Amino acid sequence: MTAAALPMTDALLGTYKRAPMELVRADGVRLYDAEGKDYLDFAAGIAVNALGYNDAGVKQAMTEAMASGLVHTSNLFRTAPGEQLAEKLVAASFADRVFFCNSGAEANEGAFKIARRWAREVGGPAKHELISLRGAFHGRLFGTVAATDRPQYRNPFRPLAGGIHIHERDLTDLARVISDEQTAAVIAEPIQGEGGVRVLDSGFLRELRALTRERNVLLILDEIQCGYGRTGSFFAYEQYGIEPDLLTVAKPMAAGLPMGAILLTQRVADAVQPGDHGTTFGGGPFVAHVANHVFDRLSSPEMLAHVRREGEWLGDQLLALSARSAKVRSIRGRGLMWGVDVTDPAKDVVGRALAQGLILVGAGDHTLRLLPPLVMTRAELGEGLAKLEAAIG
Repeated sequence: MTAAALPMTDALLGTYKRAPMELVRADGVRLYDAEGKDYLDFAAGIAVNALGYNDAGVKQAMTEAMASGLVHTSNLFRTAPGEQLAEKLVAASFADRVFFCNSGAEANEGAFKIARRWAREVGGPAKHELISLRGAFHGRLFGTVAATDRPQYRNPFRPLAGGIHIHERDLTDLARVISDEQTAAVIAEPIQGEGGVRVLDSGFLRELRALTRERNVLLILDEIQCGYGRTGSFFAYEQYGIEPDLLTVAKPMAAGLPMGAILLTQRVADAVQPGDHGTTFGGGPFVAHVANHVFDRLSSPEMLAHVRREGEWLGDQLLALSARSAKVRSIRGRGLMWGVDVTDPAKDVVGRALAQGLILVGAGDHTLRLLPPLVMTRAELGEGLAKLEAAIG
């Protein structure tokens, strides 16, 4: 028996172009609308639902988290779940300290503040500039939108936050503009998600790391979309042979509950004093308890091996699709994060895929973004590929 769809409402602010159907339930890697139609999910809530839907382990973690009654205490008091998760993240990474927040944009905004706080300590007020790369997406808050390379996101809000500049993904240009005296930090996504699923070249990122070290500039890696197992290693930077000074994560951290984090070295953390930054909800006991379960699942060797194996297979299948379809220009990606450039407008293909029962998201005017739940099986991936090819036409 299906529920009747709710009528469309004008009460919500019109910041999203929503699909017409109303989703009412989900299970595994499928969602269901009010008419009973099912949709295979190749978007995962934009890389959030890495464990799919209605997962028994996540449900158990939520039940356990409620047992104490401590949904929220504020960060004026200690609670175990957040401290335990911070210890796990430190043990799994380059970092010595962790700051929890509520979203990816908030994590990047906080990283900008922390970078400037450090830079003021080591170089004075002139050392404040932040540099991002062409094609970047770092969020829609006031500082992060200034670091985001999308005119349609930036132009309505000018003048933007000062001291934040976008430069080409070119080492000659970056060597010209990065300076010990003025630059606080460079921020980069190892794989640019919104920017078209652009995988940064390993040599480029290694040389950028060397350049920032040489000039006493922090390197912030934004792994909000590509981190937490999405590329087949728990952090994407592990595949580049480098370590950043700060790293931001968010999307899959708490299985759909709002959570983000900034990971940082002790050298940077030493500049931060009580009162320099804060958040009301970040790292609360309920969300952090669930996030501990997600961390344990997504960081397991078995899960990471699954992502590498199925991601390699998916890439081979997409390459074969591009060879037989004149409407596919190119494909690129890593793990279970792929971009498919198509001749038709991406929004048209996304709409046709929805009619086929496949959920996709775009990443630019002619790029489809594939972000299936990390638990998706090869049979389910194959089903989605068949629907994708039909939608491309």
